[in-house]
Amino acid sequence: MKNLTKITTLILVGLSNHPPTMNGLFVLFLLTYLITVTVNLLIIVLVLSDYHLHNPMYFFLANLALIDVSFVSVTSPKMLFNLVTKSQSITLSACIAQVFFFVFFVTSEFFLLSAMSYDRYVAICHPLHYTQMMSCRVCALMAAAVWMIGCLCSLIHAFLLLRLSFCGPNTIYNFFCDLPNLFQITCIDPFINMLVELIVGSSFGFGALVCTLLPYVRIFITINKMPHITGKVKAFSTCTSHLTVVSIFYVSIIVIYMVPTSSNMLIINKLLTVTSALIDPLLNPLIYSLRNKDLHAAFLRTFNCIN
Repeated sequence: MKNLTKITTLILVGLSNHPPTMNGLFVLFLLTYLITVTVNLLIIVLVLSDYHLHNPMYFFLANLALIDVSFVSVTSPKMLFNLVTKSQSITLSACIAQVFFFVFFVTSEFFLLSAMSYDRYVAICHPLHYTQMMSCRVCALMAAAVWMIGCLCSLIHAFLLLRLSFCGPNTIYNFFCDLPNLFQITCIDPFINMLVELIVGSSFGFGALVCTLLPYVRIFITINKMPHITGKVKAFSTCTSHLTVVSIFYVSIIVIYMVPTSSNMLIINKLLTVTSALIDPLLNPLIYSLRNKDLHAAFLRTFNCIN
């Protein structure tokens, strides 16, 4: 018979229960977390402090860096704490809070990538009207809409979680709390929650994907009409970083949440989740900064001013 005693503490089964392996993972993920936070904060500081970067593209890049540093901070500190203390426990209220912020930042990134796509569309297809179409007011409104949509989506799921009761088992086979994990341990039928997750997640995710890809249809048409190959390469090179980030983000989300997984695929699913939750926020700033001469120049100017 299922235990009907309500639980207040959950157990997060991380990537390993082997102490030496846990110590190695702690060092690896601590370094990854520190580098991710440092690189993203550096981008935010550069965009805020260097007037050469005060344009829509870098404004949205700073927002992406803020989302990434917040997103990785939702899961990493608790995971690192559990690795070093070997406790693996988390309170139910902290678990629900983790779900709220996880959904918040994932949804915000969906729509921020759409806003960045629109920015590239205006820059390439309407360069003469770029200043008017992407004014400070327009950029601020787009950023505000991104954060508001993320908050709305996370509030929907958080409020619906409050209707559920959890009475065991209290084991979550992941290193952080996620909606599907909580649905598996509730003692109330989570059909409504799962239906809302499917409808909201599919509509928001598909809507954001359409808003991200449609501008690129016009972009590719415009680039194809350019008479010189040099102009085509230059125009397309401004989009490669964004397209790479979009591809990595959507592929990781689709594989984790859309592709059915069996018990035999549990380890692979965990590794993909680690990639999405910990590695993507590190890759995003690296992809944008490695070939970006403006960021390199801004970093040198800031470094010279400090010295």
